[in-house]
This record gives sequence, C-alpha cells and structure tokens, in this order.
Amino acid sequence: MGLQARLVGSLLLLSACASSGGGATAPTDVAGSGDLGTDASGSGSGEPEVCAPRTPWQPGLPAFRERTDLLPATVEGVRLSAVDVDSDGDADLVIRRGGTLIDDHNEGGQRTFWLLRNDGAAHFEDVTLDSGIVDRRRGTDRNIGRPAEVLAFGDMDNDGDLDLFSGIDQSAAAARGETSEVLRNSGGAFGLTASANPIRQADQPAAIGGASWVDFDLDGLLDLWIVQASGADGPQQDQLFRGLGDGNFERVTEAQGLTTSSSVTPDEANAAQAHGHGWSATACDLNNDGRPELLAANYGRAPDQLWSRDSDASPFSNRSVASGYAFDGNLDWTDNQSARCYCQLNPTAEDCAGVPAPNLIACTQPSDVFRWSHATDRQPWRLGGNSGTTVCADVDNNGAFDLLTTEIVHWDVGKSSDGSELLFGTPGALAFTRPGNEATGLTRVDPIPDWNHGDMTAAIFDFDNDGLPDLYLGASDYPGNRGLLYHQTSPRRFEPVATDDAFEHNRSHGIAVADFDRDGDLDLVAGHSRSRCDANAPNNCYPTSRVRYFENLSADRGHWLQLRLEGGPGTNRSAIGARVEVTTNAGTQSQQVGGGHGHYGVQHDLVLHFGIGSACSATVTVHWPNGTRSTDTVTLTADRRYHLVEAAPPVAE
Repeated sequence: MGLQARLVGSLLLLSACASSGGGATAPTDVAGSGDLGTDASGSGSGEPEVCAPRTPWQPGLPAFRERTDLLPATVEGVRLSAVDVDSDGDADLVIRRGGTLIDDHNEGGQRTFWLLRNDGAAHFEDVTLDSGIVDRRRGTDRNIGRPAEVLAFGDMDNDGDLDLFSGIDQSAAAARGETSEVLRNSGGAFGLTASANPIRQADQPAAIGGASWVDFDLDGLLDLWIVQASGADGPQQDQLFRGLGDGNFERVTEAQGLTTSSSVTPDEANAAQAHGHGWSATACDLNNDGRPELLAANYGRAPDQLWSRDSDASPFSNRSVASGYAFDGNLDWTDNQSARCYCQLNPTAEDCAGVPAPNLIACTQPSDVFRWSHATDRQPWRLGGNSGTTVCADVDNNGAFDLLTTEIVHWDVGKSSDGSELLFGTPGALAFTRPGNEATGLTRVDPIPDWNHGDMTAAIFDFDNDGLPDLYLGASDYPGNRGLLYHQTSPRRFEPVATDDAFEHNRSHGIAVADFDRDGDLDLVAGHSRSRCDANAPNNCYPTSRVRYFENLSADRGHWLQLRLEGGPGTNRSAIGARVEVTTNAGTQSQQVGGGHGHYGVQHDLVLHFGIGSACSATVTVHWPNGTRSTDTVTLTADRRYHLVEAAPPVAE
C-alpha cells in the first residue's frame, strides 16, 4: 500500500472511529513538544475501514495455545531474551541454560546457547554459529562458544543495530580466561570489541547477576548498569559504565555516588549501603522527572537498592529505604520456626521471652544448624527478601510507575520474609506503597504443607488487549511451583487465570514476551528449571529443560497499537528510556522502553504493545530520553504497528 493512500485512508478511518464513540481526543501540544498530526496508514480503498466491536476476553475462553513445535526441539534453557537481533522487524529469541559452560557445536557436544532467528511467522531457525554471538577471543575451533549468561541488548553506537553486553561469573570461568564482553552488532553479525575495554573487568572478580542499558546522563549514548552477585570472592561493588559511543566505556561508579561498602555493619546494612548479592538490574524513570533510577534486587534476605539523582548534574543518592523499595515493614521474626527453636533452647537469650514454641518442626537438632543467627537475623536488613527480578511498569494506569518484585520464600521462615508483590508508585514522588497480595488478589494456594515459592522471573503485559496490564509470575525450582497468570480486572485488582484457559507450565524459570507472529497480541515463551525435581511431589520437572512457546489467541479481544521507537540526534537510537503515553477515552496508559532487566538478564521486545480495548484510535505522546526532554504527540489508528522516529511523522509498518 502506498504512503499517499495510507494518509487518505487514515483520515477517513479517524472520522469513522470518532463517530463510533471509541476515538481519542485530538492531539494537544505541550511545552517543547511536536504535534505530528495523524498517522500514515489506512485501507487506501477510498472507503473507511470499519472499527469492529470486540468481545472482551473472560474466564472460560481460550487465551493461549501451545506452539512449541515452532521452536527447534533441542532448545533448552532458563535465561530468555526476545529482541530483534537482525533489525528485520521481527522479535528473535536468545536462550541459554545459565552458568559458565561452553557452547559446543561439535558432534556430541552439549549446547548451552541459542540465537533463534524469527522468519516473521514465528518459525525459528538456529543461527548461533553464523551470528558470531558467542565467538571467543581464544581458540581456533569456532564450534566451541564462549560462555554467556547475563545478556542485555541496546544500540550503543547508534548505528541502528542492537549491540550486546554478555556477562558471566568471571571467577567461575577464570581458568579458561573468559570474561564478560560487549559485542558490536552489524545486521545480525556480532564482533568482539577491544580487549582493553574496561567493561570486561578482566582484572576483577566480577560475578554478573544482571545488566541494564540506560542513558543515565542523557547525552544520547547508552551507558550500562551492572549488578553483581556473590562470586568466589564474595559480594562485589555494582558498577556503572559510561558509554563513549564507539563501543568503549569508562567506569564512573564512584564519581556518580554509587559506592557501597564491603563491610556489613548493622548501620550500613540496614541503610542498604552494603554490597548485595545482586540477582537483578533495572533502570527506570520512576518519578517522571526524565532521569532514570537504578535498581538492584538482592538475594539473601538483604535490602534491595534504589539510586536516584536530584538534578542532571548531581550524582546518585541512595533512596532504597526512604522509597520503600529496600524491604517491607514487617520486622516480626517470631513466627520463624528456626527462631522459635532457638528461643526454646535458649529461653534467656535477648528478645526470646514470650516467643512461642515452633508449631511445624521439632527442635531435635543442635541450635547451630538452624537457619537462624540470633545475633544478626533480628536486624531489618536480614528480614527482607530473596529477590529475583524487579519489573517496572505502570500497572494501574495512573501515570506513576510501579514495581513488581519476585521473591523466593520458604514455608518455615514466617511472614517477615518479603514475598512477591506489587509496590505502587506515588505520582510525582519517589515513594512506594505495599497494599499486599490479599488486597491485589495475587494470592496462591500452596499444594503441599512444606511449600517453597521459587519466584525468580515475571512479566507485566496486557495479554487480552483490554487496556489493563496483566501479570505472569514465573514460579520455579521447587515442588508445587508452576507459572501463574493473573488477569487485572480493575485497577490494582487481579484474578488468577485457570490453566484450562491458558496453559500449565511447571517450574517456569525464564520468560520472554513479544508479538512473535505479528498478529496483534503478545505471545509468551517460557523456560523450565529441573532443579529440585521430586517425582512424588506435584508439578514435577519435565524430562528436559525444553523451552515452550505459547501463542496468544486474544488479538480480536481488543484493539491495540504497537510502537517501534527510534531516537534522533541527541537521543540514543534504540530509544531506551523513552516514556510513552497512550490516551483513549478510557484513560491513559504509560510504558517505557527497557534496556534489559531482571534475574540474570531478562529482556522483552523493544516494540511497545498497548491494548486499547474498544478504542479505534489513540493519542500517543513520546517523552524522549534526552537532555532537552523533547516530546512528540500524534494520533494513531488502532490495530497497526508504527515506526516512530523522533520529530518525524509516524509510518505504519
């Protein structure tokens, strides 16, 4: 269809939609914004397209069907990314088992890494070897690939291709001389950058747990926020590297105020000022001031950390505790079964008076083997969570970005251990409230008494296109755990989706979300963990860790928009950090373009997908991540994907 025909058809369609009552208000200029008018789309037939009414999804209707046959049968893993590696407009898949094992393509070798190219119809081809994505610095056998676990994709050199940071636990791979790497992408072919690149941390005991691309200084060049787990040398300093635009980086951690302490004094730990065991990096503008916050979710019931800047020129400040992100307010440790045993055996110990006897275990073992250190475990910093992933999203469509934290919780530790929950942001402030899972409906029924919640990955996305984001919780690793899909029925209220309406996937470790088949709804690919298998327990492991593909069937349940953003001069070209508002007469939704987040590198398609329910069009405002805070506003017709280049008219794809 020609561009001129699209323009004519678009104007006719907008007129028809306005008369149907589903249209949005006309675009409005704001300070510093550009009103780019209407979209370049339409039927081109001279007749207005019909904005057909939709039948919303409801329980009892199928929402997904399994199409794992679209993936190569040998693909296994628990670390997943959905990104357009070759810039052809289709989301590809990058899957890895985890750890520091090599990827062996020789006959009989064990595969650990897959780059699967999407042909546009969600048929995936293994192009790992040809892409060079796991090429090594050493060795002549190209069939042996470099270990790669934590991945984050972003256009670091602004050439139009998504480049790659590839992180590992370097202490575990030191014997082979392997390090983390940053690779430049050229049309889907990857190449290593200079060996002296500081981002490799070649002389450091780095153990990467998460990474996020972010333009923290808004200079139009992507930087990298790296969260470190505890390697062989214990907890390490998280790192911020400033991008120079040519594939090289400089470390700016200390200069930007992000230093934490290697000691763990109670005061430092309670203030979230000590090194953490990082399992998740996130970068997100939480208070809509145009400056991204940096977050680290930490394992080990330690505080999660949040860093923020007060001005474009200031360094970061630690707002972990003040914001409400570090841990919840429940500091009552007396229902912890091990603590109760300790107090039963040591009744005169400090704070033990009045502590009840354990009601679930017998104190028949020596007190020094209980999971309890009475000297430290009563401190706030030891009463947090085992955090896996932090997801940033405007869940309730009020303009303030919220956080979902996933947590591993064990049956015996009591309610002081933070569970997976939603933290709701406060408009105009960096402050979060925790109404709790009873209030939001994110509760679950545990199938066994000695339950363990193995929540490490999650996603927030609108699976039924009704305009309210839904939630998938990747419960994993323990008996009785399976992926949990929740439907948001009204702002801040969720209901579980029955497996008969969606799918059942045990030990759902790893998740990638994208419209892989380009039909107008978001599909889901999930990994599978075979840790702690138990044939006598519910939801046991499958025979292999094969990745499963679930096709969404909800494209006709609500209208939708998809937006592929491209930054102009002064903005990073992959538009990571851009905030997009989509307004219909039902309200306004907000999303940000992410640069990777979560447990050992989760990344969903950079194309933003908005379900808009019964609306036929929407007003879209893009807040570009640059020093001038430029904005563009345009009215777009529903049920299309658009390419939005900064300060240019939209183009339907």
